[in-house]
Amino acid sequence: MRHDERLVTALLAAAGVTIGGGRPWDLEVHDPRFYGRVIAEKNLGLGESYMDGWWDCPRLDEFFDHLLRSGIEGRVRGGFGLLLRSLPALVLNLQSRARARRVVDHHYELGNDLFLSFLDSYNQYSCAFFGDGDDLEQAQRRKLELICRKIGLKATDRLLDIGCGWGGFARYAAERRGCRVTAVNLSRGQLAHVREFCRGLPIEAVEADYREIDGVYDKIVSVGMFEHVGSQNYRRFMQKVASLLAADGVFLLQSIGANESRRGCDPWITRYIFPNGMLPSLAQISRAAEGLFVVEDVHNLGPHYDRTLTAWQRRFEEAWPELQPKYGARFKRMWDYYLLSCAGAFRARAIQLWQIVFTRAGQGTPQPLCRPPVGEEQREPGNP
Repeated sequence: MRHDERLVTALLAAAGVTIGGGRPWDLEVHDPRFYGRVIAEKNLGLGESYMDGWWDCPRLDEFFDHLLRSGIEGRVRGGFGLLLRSLPALVLNLQSRARARRVVDHHYELGNDLFLSFLDSYNQYSCAFFGDGDDLEQAQRRKLELICRKIGLKATDRLLDIGCGWGGFARYAAERRGCRVTAVNLSRGQLAHVREFCRGLPIEAVEADYREIDGVYDKIVSVGMFEHVGSQNYRRFMQKVASLLAADGVFLLQSIGANESRRGCDPWITRYIFPNGMLPSLAQISRAAEGLFVVEDVHNLGPHYDRTLTAWQRRFEEAWPELQPKYGARFKRMWDYYLLSCAGAFRARAIQLWQIVFTRAGQGTPQPLCRPPVGEEQREPGNP
């Protein structure tokens, strides 16, 4: 056995993973170059070698759960090449206004057919909120209703949705609360869908960077967009939201988050899924909000993202026969790896999902409801 094979085998064994074993989280290696590639390129090599078909695993989510629970990241230091790849995030503003379209073009413009094939009917590309017995459809509606209740959304409100995706929350809010919505996004493909999906409702879909928004709004939400803001812009983002929020308004931020403050992201995710993405820590969010907002509530929905991602992957699998001619086999392996590695990371509690409710500092605003009574978060207004 070569040195690189012995080393990788030992590291995986410490995580309870066996090469050639029969458990769902064990690996089958098809190409011996796998070992050297993982040693040389760490996370990036692991993901790229999977895309290339050099190894397989019956349950990628279980594999990553075992790997991350073992603390293997702390025992394997990144090579010099990985350090060089992380330097731009340390010295440049990779999420500047000029660069903001990169992740949009790379990821969100892949095709509405892809995303809508595995999302729910409100097109929620963010964490659901599951109750007992919920399927994805029910859990996403529960999440939408939870947000409406946390911010106290009502018919007279002017609502701003920063990074509105395919318009699901905007439509839900306008349908169920009767409020006026401004939905802001940079993706032209998403905005085209928003305008069709929300036709006839009091919703204005605007193509703009968050730094370009103006006006005053009673309620502001940003769901699944803050991961693209970047640590050098966290304070600027919070200052912008504070300038847009009415004195007695409520702001809800939903974001994936890291347990520790960092300036970069996983190199495989950065290259193939979300260029220049960055997961904030609670410390980074709170520092960015200091002096601008009162933090009213922090709600960790991380375990619900595990269930959301595995539900997406099942639906993606079911839709694949129709998608395959356009996207191809290597894309399929990439997308499975993305969804299931993230599911495993949430299961291992390596990353989190926070809903944070803010009010303007210095206004004496009464505390919003924040946490509806148990059972209330899924009940539609007016229903007993």
